[in-house]
Amino acid sequence: MIIGIGGGLAVGSGMVAFLVVLDVIPRLAQTTKSYGCIRYYEGAVVLGSLFFTFTDFFDWHYALFPMSAALFGAFAGCFVGMLAAALTEVINVLPILAKRIGMETYMIWLLMSMIFGKVIGSIIDWLGVLG
Repeated sequence: MIIGIGGGLAVGSGMVAFLVVLDVIPRLAQTTKSYGCIRYYEGAVVLGSLFFTFTDFFDWHYALFPMSAALFGAFAGCFVGMLAAALTEVINVLPILAKRIGMETYMIWLLMSMIFGKVIGSIIDWLGVLG
């Protein structure tokens, strides 16, 4: 039990540090020009984390309509997309990669191939095609 709690604290602390270092929430408020709602964004992240932690921990089940999975998937995709975009912006991976492999003129194609690869890979994983 102590190892489980310690592991959960380590993962939770890492996630919070990741969000703080990348400034995801302030950047979201800046991008959407909604500085007054920054507390709501923070609250949504905390409440969402707590809700789904309890859902997983207590093995709660919900009788929702079938398309609700698409709604949850869209929200999860937005969250992961914001994290990936923030990480990419902070470390400037794509411009450095494009410059090193000589693809500066094909940057849009590089970005689109990465995006479509991620989307197709996620769909294959979600549908269980390969496993």
